[in-house]
Amino acid sequence: MEIKPFLKWAGGKRWLVQRYGKLFPKKFRCYFEPFLGSGAVFFYLTPRSAVLSDINKELIETYEAIQKDWQRVVRLLEIHQKKHSKNYYYFIRARKMNDLFERAARFIYLNRTCWNGLYRVNKKGEFNVPIGTKDRVIREEDKFDLVAKILQNAELLVEDFERVINRTQKGDLVFVDPPYTVHHSNNSFRKYNERLFSWADQERLAEALKRAIKRGVKVIGTNAYHESIIKLYSQDFEIMKVNRISSISAKKESRGKFGEIIFFANI
Repeated sequence: MEIKPFLKWAGGKRWLVQRYGKLFPKKFRCYFEPFLGSGAVFFYLTPRSAVLSDINKELIETYEAIQKDWQRVVRLLEIHQKKHSKNYYYFIRARKMNDLFERAARFIYLNRTCWNGLYRVNKKGEFNVPIGTKDRVIREEDKFDLVAKILQNAELLVEDFERVINRTQKGDLVFVDPPYTVHHSNNSFRKYNERLFSWADQERLAEALKRAIKRGVKVIGTNAYHESIIKLYSQDFEIMKVNRISSISAKKESRGKFGEIIFFANI
């Protein structure tokens, strides 16, 4: 049965598995994803063994809570559903939860009712996205039981991407979807992502992946279609240019089709 991501995530890869799912190998030893986000590729592949990581601690804790006791998370989501309103949203947004399962339910509740599913924090690390137009906290398509089942096969980490990639061995599959920072550019990629993921991080990622393919690791990644990114990967990877539609921006002029690349090796 198909398992869809339960979170909406900026830059999520549902489009990738829908349009280019056949690019992913059917056989591999262990699956690694160091920029987990909504986990669209993980849920598409449903691997028997996986190492999933992200630097967003709240995100990883949400997966951990579902992995440990998905029913407890759902019961808390049902409470949020009953109480949801504008005042309640901002009350929960301002609250700090001490319990793992309460934090996970809060994370999912805010993700499903905030503006466009955007995750953004201020300088103090506080979630500050305003309320959106959607008010469904529990959805008919939710399959948290299946999500929990597939997560039993996964190791969840809050870890730097390079350390995760360095663990890969021959026959493993690693998928990377980093923030789209580019070099020497004032476009939206650089403005939005530089604080989270610098150009030095992009270079470090490319080098880690090059070392991985020399070990016999299967690699697939996505990134911005930009000359600086293409230069990083063109000698060691096959590259495909693709177009997708972005609707995450609040400004109409920032929406629409834009280019990305899919790069891969040992596939």
